[in-house]
Amino acid sequence: DFEASFIRLIDKVTNGSRIEINQTGTTLYYQPGLLYGGSLEHECSPSRGIGYYLESLLCLAPFMKHPLKIVLRGVTNDQVDPSIDVLKATALPLLKKFGVDGEGLEIKINRRGMPPKGGGEILFTCPVRKVLQPIQFTDPGKIKRIRGTAYSVRVSPQMANRMVESARSILNKFLPDIYIYTDHMKGVSSGKSPGFGMCLTAETINGTILSAELASNPQGQGEAVLPEDLGQNCAKLLLEEVYRGGCVDSTNQSLALLLMTLGQRDVSKVLLGPLSPYTIEFLRHLRSFFQIMFKIETKTPEEEHVGGEKVLMTCVGIGFSNLSKTIR
Repeated sequence: DFEASFIRLIDKVTNGSRIEINQTGTTLYYQPGLLYGGSLEHECSPSRGIGYYLESLLCLAPFMKHPLKIVLRGVTNDQVDPSIDVLKATALPLLKKFGVDGEGLEIKINRRGMPPKGGGEILFTCPVRKVLQPIQFTDPGKIKRIRGTAYSVRVSPQMANRMVESARSILNKFLPDIYIYTDHMKGVSSGKSPGFGMCLTAETINGTILSAELASNPQGQGEAVLPEDLGQNCAKLLLEEVYRGGCVDSTNQSLALLLMTLGQRDVSKVLLGPLSPYTIEFLRHLRSFFQIMFKIETKTPEEEHVGGEKVLMTCVGIGFSNLSKTIR
């Protein structure tokens, strides 16, 4: 059902797409239309997070005919897909590096929704661009501060404070400048299911943002999670992400590589941590769709003096530009 919902979403943002699915639902015929954009609303399936749908929109939105303004409803934070907090903290700054910026680029959380019933709502707006800029992003820099959000929905507001305390107990040994906001949603804005979770981001002097997140088990599934354990585990995940390093965290590796591919006919370079299995598969898709190959150089920790093995990805963009004529 979530895949059907995703196809409906793609149908909404395009104009003239042809989609045919056979009776058993095993083959899909898709003829893409023009990316149209505009003001839209979409009900996402609660079996996957809104992040599943938003990740694809982040790739497409800069190339629409009209600036995209879309309200998505469903599950904002779950254990499977990147949460809205993480995409807001990491994917938007990444888009800005490629020249997609301005007041129109934002993600706003109106309501939080936890699985299994969801009930969350977000607003995503994005301006359109004619072309993307190439980037040279090879020095992540040292970590200067850690920010985060501990959210609690339909549970005691004390849960958020307990998560913050336990996360700080680990992170304070690493860095003094830590601020974790507590976000307690009440009433209508708290969705339909109880839950809590945490999203942490580490920011470097060069503007690299690395993120980690955890959410509690959905109501009625698995064991109850203590907020102290969740806070500590989230802090450890963030430190692991810092150890992996690179200029883009593992959630957004594929987005960065796609935007580099679609850039001007110029060299783009980005330093990544170890490639995730998803990214490796994504590189194969880029090769089959755009006939583009990345030059991949491994950097050992001795050369960089920090963390795990890094990968320097270099490519020449294909020079993709927006097909619509009305861009001012």
